[in-house]
Amino acid sequence: MTYFHYRQSTLYCEKVNIERLTRAVPTPFYLYSYNSLASSYKTISTAFAPVDPLIAYSMKANFSWAICQSLAGLGCGFDIVSGGELRQALRTGVRPEKILFAGVGKLPEEIEHAIKADILMFNIESLPEAYVIEEVAKILGKKTRAAIRVNPDIDPDTHKYITTGTKEDKFGVNFAAAFDAIREICALPHIEFMGLHSHIGSQLLNPDSYIKTLKRLQVMIRKLDQSGIRIRTLNLGGGFGIAYEEDQKAFDIAQLARKIVATVQSLGCQLILEPGRFLVGPAGVLITKVLYVKRRANKTFVIVDAGMNDLIRPSLYAAHHRIIPVKDHQRQIEKNVDIVGPVCESADFLGLSRRFPAVEPGEYLAVCDAGAYGYVMASNYNFRSRCAEVMVRNSRHYVIRDREQLREISKHEKLPSFLKKGQKKR
Repeated sequence: MTYFHYRQSTLYCEKVNIERLTRAVPTPFYLYSYNSLASSYKTISTAFAPVDPLIAYSMKANFSWAICQSLAGLGCGFDIVSGGELRQALRTGVRPEKILFAGVGKLPEEIEHAIKADILMFNIESLPEAYVIEEVAKILGKKTRAAIRVNPDIDPDTHKYITTGTKEDKFGVNFAAAFDAIREICALPHIEFMGLHSHIGSQLLNPDSYIKTLKRLQVMIRKLDQSGIRIRTLNLGGGFGIAYEEDQKAFDIAQLARKIVATVQSLGCQLILEPGRFLVGPAGVLITKVLYVKRRANKTFVIVDAGMNDLIRPSLYAAHHRIIPVKDHQRQIEKNVDIVGPVCESADFLGLSRRFPAVEPGEYLAVCDAGAYGYVMASNYNFRSRCAEVMVRNSRHYVIRDREQLREISKHEKLPSFLKKGQKKR
């Protein structure tokens, strides 16, 4: 997290003092570094420059408008998985030919909107989906473009909830069935077949999984070429991992590029990449305030104002996020510390069994590498408001999303008439 650093024992985001920022923005809030986004994008684009890839940001990682607008301005296209994400992508002003639509459950109305917008292509996940796309395109009197998502049956060694490329997963068409499926898609008059798509999982740290995938896809491309089917696009997905833990190293993008660029060039395909976490994860932290400290004989509970409704990854995936104090000064290190939230669940924690500096109520903590799958997975559990989001560029901060007000949570609620009639103060 290069753009979050200590200066005179106080944590800064770029040139902004985070402790001072908490006086202007109540905690908890997500804090993002614009220059971190730009740096991560440059890392990928530079590594793969010889093949000039389409870098399509995987919007599910973080759909905040300012984040998406920033990445569009840097040159990103978008990998989307819903009609809402299509709307958000178009809202940035990105050219539709830089938008790809993935996901196993595309609705007919979402498909219609995407065809009307003239996006680059759909990533088809099944033959039944292909037939629906064909029917919608026929009704509209248009021809649309599509690739097929091939499931290469490769285990990428990540958490089972974010593994997507084995034959047990719901995504894509099985490798053995893909050739026949492609021939059927090519016969559909309102679909222009473009190429192959594969995404084997998320938070991957070893390039070998991608190399194995590319080798499998090479075999298929040659077989298709021999049968007269030209592959114009090759989409290797995303899933590039980041260093959540102290002893981890982030995914080596340059190493992957060195190993696959020559192969991609020999295939003559347009390379597409769909990074999400790699771009936005290290760009964000969750800032939270210590409410109480409960010390017992064998454990200390640091109770903060951010909970699993703000950041669910630790509860859902047992995910590890480094947690650091905003004020870093000499103090005792306590053993067996749980950093927990205010939500009424035992699973409401941000970190368990940590060695952690002795902190006191009123101090602030930063939950690191929280830019991906943070706010987008937040909820109103316990009738709690979703928090604000703030972006920093150089020495200025910008509130890019206000904290949700309690009245906004219930604004869509309605009482049935039989309850209205009997509604009295009791």
